[in-house]
Amino acid sequence: MNTELKMALDLLEKEKDISREVILEAIESSLVAACKAHFGKDSAGHERENFRAEVDRETCDFHVYEELTVVEEVENEETEISLVDAKMIDSGYEVGDVVSREVQSKDFGRITTQNARNVILQKIREEERRVLYDQYYAKEKDIVTGVVQRRMGKNISVNIGKVDAILNENEMVKGENLRPTERIKVYILEVRETTRGPRVLVSRTHPELVKRLFESEVTEVRDGVVEIRSIAREAGSRTKIAVWSNDPNVDAVGACVGLNGSRVNSVVSELRGEKIDIINWNENPALMIENALSPAKVVVVLADPEERTAKVVVPDYQLSLAIGKEGQNARLAARLTGYKIDIKSESQANAIEGFYEGFYDDDDEDEYDEYDEEYGAYEEDYAEDYEEDYAAPETDYAEEEQE
Repeated sequence: MNTELKMALDLLEKEKDISREVILEAIESSLVAACKAHFGKDSAGHERENFRAEVDRETCDFHVYEELTVVEEVENEETEISLVDAKMIDSGYEVGDVVSREVQSKDFGRITTQNARNVILQKIREEERRVLYDQYYAKEKDIVTGVVQRRMGKNISVNIGKVDAILNENEMVKGENLRPTERIKVYILEVRETTRGPRVLVSRTHPELVKRLFESEVTEVRDGVVEIRSIAREAGSRTKIAVWSNDPNVDAVGACVGLNGSRVNSVVSELRGEKIDIINWNENPALMIENALSPAKVVVVLADPEERTAKVVVPDYQLSLAIGKEGQNARLAARLTGYKIDIKSESQANAIEGFYEGFYDDDDEDEYDEYDEEYGAYEEDYAEDYEEDYAAPETDYAEEEQE
């Protein structure tokens, strides 16, 4: 038994996950190549192709043979053997049979042996690259934990196990200061196969990073009881996610928030304080848009599913909150719902002639008038509620709006 070779194969299989069969085939190929190099070409000037190598899969003992065709009269000694000589090896041989005669590999020269060694090493490196590529290709579109290594110009190298991934500048969160040896979660964007091994590109800004983080923190999301139907993200600042429960007994938003906010706070912590709004997904576009504009209060939503547009009316004091700082809240709501949203305050909407038209059928005037009456009554009730509940000093409102 070739104990040393067997131990080497076991070590390769354990540490690098390289199949024993692949290495054994590489050894056989290298031995055949060594024979060709050692014996050279035949008398006709052609490369000899009549070598065969075998490695025992159990004992790892190996043998090399040259295969000679039995003929009456030998014309090429490198590929043929006479019937007389063949019968001296085994009396059962006949003309046309193939005789396998063992070659002593220990007679190979130093250069030949070195070439055989290089063939084996090259095969091991190729197989190692293939195994790594397959391993990380299976993790594409998923998150992994990485350790920040070093800066490479404007990019950052992140070790994610057996390879160093690349975090490009445009996939970094603005203002996020990543330091060497720091552990971070990254989303694997793409895995490319190269001659130097897999090239892995990762991201900290991708919306799917948030989804995967919730899957790791929220059991209901991981099990499919709660679905994350839509995500809109401005990395480093704010994210809105719309969730839906497939079980009427499970509150989708509550499951994602967790007890005392424990689950969502874990995600926020990983994202370095990025704010996360969790809303209920709804098939009704008007209700969906109303939810998406949270935390702003909405008076009415007039949605056109065909044009994918919507007019939204909010209380006067909620206009800036609905739009958000630099338009962020409205922008994220539009991305989350897929609707182009036009937000107006009540005074602005009432001042625009025909603002509420176009979202009702011309033949449905009675329904429109009924809505107009209800809206007017609602407006009066709202004015009374506003005087009672929101007659706070302007300074207090400014602080609330800033929050």
